[in-house]
Amino acid sequence: MRLFLISCLLCISCSARAAQIALIIDDMGNNRQDAVAFALPENVAFAILPNKPLSKPFSKRAAAQQREVMLHMPMESLAGNNQEKNVLLSSMRPNQILHMLKIALSTVPDAVGVNNHMGSRLTQLSLPMSITMEFLSEHGLFFVDSRTTRYSKAEVIAKKNGVLSTKRNVFIDHTPSPEQIDIQFHRLLHLSKKYGYAVGIAHPYPQTLEYLKIHLDKLQQHGIKLVKLSDIVSSEVSYAYHPKAESKPISPAL
Repeated sequence: MRLFLISCLLCISCSARAAQIALIIDDMGNNRQDAVAFALPENVAFAILPNKPLSKPFSKRAAAQQREVMLHMPMESLAGNNQEKNVLLSSMRPNQILHMLKIALSTVPDAVGVNNHMGSRLTQLSLPMSITMEFLSEHGLFFVDSRTTRYSKAEVIAKKNGVLSTKRNVFIDHTPSPEQIDIQFHRLLHLSKKYGYAVGIAHPYPQTLEYLKIHLDKLQQHGIKLVKLSDIVSSEVSYAYHPKAESKPISPAL
């Protein structure tokens, strides 16, 4: 009975809040053209790939905007192809994983959190995820599970290691056509209204950035607020229910 009452109170508290979305632009730092994304609202977080010529400059520029920076850490995929260099692999020993994470973080020095780039294989494995989350805990970084596989253990292991964490609910431009971007964006809004919040991931595609530039300014009309990612990560434990990630199949290349 007591647990039921607590759950009811949490639901009331959740419903009293304005619906919130947090948005991450993944794969930043690959191209100079990605800089167009700096025109987006400062509450939009940037997940920057490490070990790129633009990794550190983009990190510094985003931080100067008071924008939250994520280390977009490459992790082993099930397909095993089209992976970034310096990717975390299941074959690595714990000290190798820690070494790779340390180097990657040094190239994205303003990171306040980490999310996985690809990782459909690695995020299913307990040992490498435990090593990774221990590193994040020691450095005071939060974690966002990109959920490139429905079998990911990353978020659960993060919480076991005391790492503040959440997960991606919607890939906005997994299919980067204007029609699909619109459908997925409105799915994100729907989830935020249903559960109180939702987390979306997009990419610096020209069509995506043009869409977001227009539609993020209209969120107030939907009764939804764009917040910093850390606001959702730090307050997630107070929500009675958590939105699920998309259940549609995800490419094994991720």
